[in-house]
Amino acid sequence: MKLEGEGKLLRIFIGEADRFDHKPLYEQLVLRAREMGLAGATVLRGIEGFGARSRMHTAKILRLSEDLPLVIEIVDAEEKVDSFAAIAGEMITQSGVGAMITEERAHIIQYTTGRTV
Repeated sequence: MKLEGEGKLLRIFIGEADRFDHKPLYEQLVLRAREMGLAGATVLRGIEGFGARSRMHTAKILRLSEDLPLVIEIVDAEEKVDSFAAIAGEMITQSGVGAMITEERAHIIQYTTGRTV
């Protein structure tokens, strides 16, 4: 797959404990992105943060460290990111969790699959 030039960066901010169909929401989102043929997805785990309800989530307190903030990042062509963003929004709405989805332009310099052995 060749991917270079102008694209979009999609970021989805959710919580680690968020679920969709009784499974972790972040896993379901990454699997859906893969099924749709997006270039890739990365899940980043934050050590501290808060969302719309201003409830702190932090790794400092053992009891709160079970629901740390997560960011899922996906970069691909605009059309593919737009299609996925709509589906991700539906999944988040159905799950009933607090979340935020953002997008911005991305200039893709290099995307390679690497060497296969």
